[in-house]
Amino acid sequence: MTVRPIRAVLSLSLFAAATLAQAAAPGSPAAAVNVFIGTGGDGHTFPGATRPFGMVQLSPDTQVRHFRQSYPWAAGYRYEDTSILGFSHTHFSGSGHSDLGDVLLMPTSGETKLEPGYPERPFSGYRSRFSHDEEKAEPGYYAVRLKDNEVDVELTASERVGLHRYRFAKDASAKLILDLRQSIYDYSSKNLWSRLRVRDATTLTGMRETRGWAPGRQLYFAVKFSRPMSARQLHNREEAVEYRGFAAPGKTPADKVLVEGKALVAALEFGSSSDNTLLVKVALSPVSEDNALANLEEMPGWDFEGERARASQAWNEALSKVQAEAPEPMRTMFYTALYHSMLAPSLFMDRDGRYRGPDNQVHQARGFNFHSTFSLWDTYRALHPLLTLVAPEKRNADFVNSLIAAQQHSSHGILPVWSFHGLETWCMIGYHAVPVIADAYLKGIKGFDADKALAAMTASAEYGPYGGLEHYMKLGYVPIDREPEAASKTVEYAFDDWTIARMAEKMGKKEIAATYYKRAQNYRNVFDRETGFIRARKSTGEFRTPFNPVQSNFGSDYTEGSAWQYSWYMPHDNAGLIAMLGGDAALSAKLDQVFDAKVEDNVYAHMEDISGLIGHYAHGNEPSHHVAYLYNYAGAPWRTQERLAHIMATQYYNRPDGLSGNDDLGQMSAWFAFTALGFYPVAPGSNEYVIGRPFLERAQLNLPNGKRFTVRAEGLSEANRYVRRVLLNGKPLARSYLKHEDIVAGGELVFTMGATPNKDWGKERTARPYTQTAYQP
Repeated sequence: MTVRPIRAVLSLSLFAAATLAQAAAPGSPAAAVNVFIGTGGDGHTFPGATRPFGMVQLSPDTQVRHFRQSYPWAAGYRYEDTSILGFSHTHFSGSGHSDLGDVLLMPTSGETKLEPGYPERPFSGYRSRFSHDEEKAEPGYYAVRLKDNEVDVELTASERVGLHRYRFAKDASAKLILDLRQSIYDYSSKNLWSRLRVRDATTLTGMRETRGWAPGRQLYFAVKFSRPMSARQLHNREEAVEYRGFAAPGKTPADKVLVEGKALVAALEFGSSSDNTLLVKVALSPVSEDNALANLEEMPGWDFEGERARASQAWNEALSKVQAEAPEPMRTMFYTALYHSMLAPSLFMDRDGRYRGPDNQVHQARGFNFHSTFSLWDTYRALHPLLTLVAPEKRNADFVNSLIAAQQHSSHGILPVWSFHGLETWCMIGYHAVPVIADAYLKGIKGFDADKALAAMTASAEYGPYGGLEHYMKLGYVPIDREPEAASKTVEYAFDDWTIARMAEKMGKKEIAATYYKRAQNYRNVFDRETGFIRARKSTGEFRTPFNPVQSNFGSDYTEGSAWQYSWYMPHDNAGLIAMLGGDAALSAKLDQVFDAKVEDNVYAHMEDISGLIGHYAHGNEPSHHVAYLYNYAGAPWRTQERLAHIMATQYYNRPDGLSGNDDLGQMSAWFAFTALGFYPVAPGSNEYVIGRPFLERAQLNLPNGKRFTVRAEGLSEANRYVRRVLLNGKPLARSYLKHEDIVAGGELVFTMGATPNKDWGKERTARPYTQTAYQP
């Protein structure tokens, strides 16, 4: 009974030495990141090791539950938990639905246990308790001490390879569980097939095919150990198998060199060693086991400290695209938001350029790097516009080329809706790959075929079987008696159509532009002037009744929202909204009703995605994200400034539950990053950013074209929350928006802040942001 505490003390000293010696350089952007923001509450972020837009997300999983109970564990890890199940290699950051958790490894010592056990029963399985006092993470690195298993764990990653370093207690036999049964958003028959193959004493390969969010998803892997296995057992733990076929060679789990089935787990032993250390590399591939082996070459050797340093360097280089100055906790929150904005879309291509597309076939990329994990209903709004400013042009072109390639491989011939690992999930609504492509093109990003892109965009917008488009094209709206969530679909399709028109116009395609500019006005067909709300119509023309503007349900008139949240969604034509409401004052008054409403807790309690409530404004979900900026369109930017101060103070914190809703693959974080800088892309494709107010004292954008754009806030304080004056390159800026060309030309934007509002700035109609139709006198 005295051995375990002695080992624990020894291991703790090793843990401290290992994790503190190589921390990111003090003052660097990577050192400012708190990767635990969003790992509690409903943020659904993960704390593990990855590279910017990397294919591997190597992170701890604390619980895996049946998918109907899995919402809190969408990223595998939850800060409130006290034990770790293992460390898997694929994770989403901030998704509201989930999958992944592939290739789970768990180091252990002592008795071999093939089942994970229960969080509430220590030592009931291979899972282990841990303490946040013995846990550390920074971009590209994660470390924790497993109390029950007496192992110090460190993780880092390259783009396609995860690297583990385990330190065991002195003289302990190093053991490792490799479990292919575990999966985020699990259920009993999710594993369609899996394989484990012993290549040699230091190498395993395998695969798994699952029927989850993306049905038929295949992932291949190769595992390399720093020292040979001394013993092994390969198990298929399936029960009640109706047909087993004939027995392969190997009578016992220890004899087997190959095992296939739906419930595979391996127990591996490595004996003891002089340094008590075992390193493990895991490479992933969408194509084959052999390609996974080839991907291992991305990380030659066993230099953990070197790989950790390279990961930190990669993150510092990416995050240094913005050099931000602000007091704490704002600086930490800003760089964490920027970090979360650089996790997806993620690489999903082997070193030889092969990848798997939405047809589940293998394809060859030529001249671009294939990316997947496109949460487009979320990320077209702010994430992708942010990446045009802070990511290399090649990366943005890769995103566009990946979308085009996916459309060409699609059996339906349309662009991705919500895709990951190359496959389509059909989650959410709209054809929001369209604004991502249009925004990139209109900003002058090169490296993709504009004609192919436009053809892919129109093919998606004219594919009748998708989401009621056949009715939309005929009636000018999606009818609620033919298609659920019809009001939301109508207004989102109209915005997407406008971005097609914008791109076609710039390309000189006048007929296409005219067609889609007309379609862009379809939002008017679902606006009810009598109530002042967006509403769903039937195919016969009348609005559906009864009508309750706070009603929200899955499959109702709206997508993850109510009329109060969706009646502002015509970001390309807010002048049209103002006219329908009755003028500037009417718009401001109705916006005030949104923010100032007294809403009972139970009104939206049944909708897990409607969160971060300020009145009816729901910052925890995307349809509300542009709403605070709409006062600018009514000539009252000072009201936007007030609302932004409230949102930033109540919806983001430097703590694990610091996000008011799912980060949604970086969209919540991108909103914060833009807002902290002082401007926001209300209508991607307009090449404009609506000016709000800054929350950073100074920020320098090191742009992809090599130029620099600096934002300074003079007199910024909690009391000085209003913009008194704006200078662009030393000259007064009368308009309440920035043009993209203002930023990419380089220069300086200076805000003078004060305690009282400047109600005249931005008031004139000539100073207001773009809308498709003209502002009315």
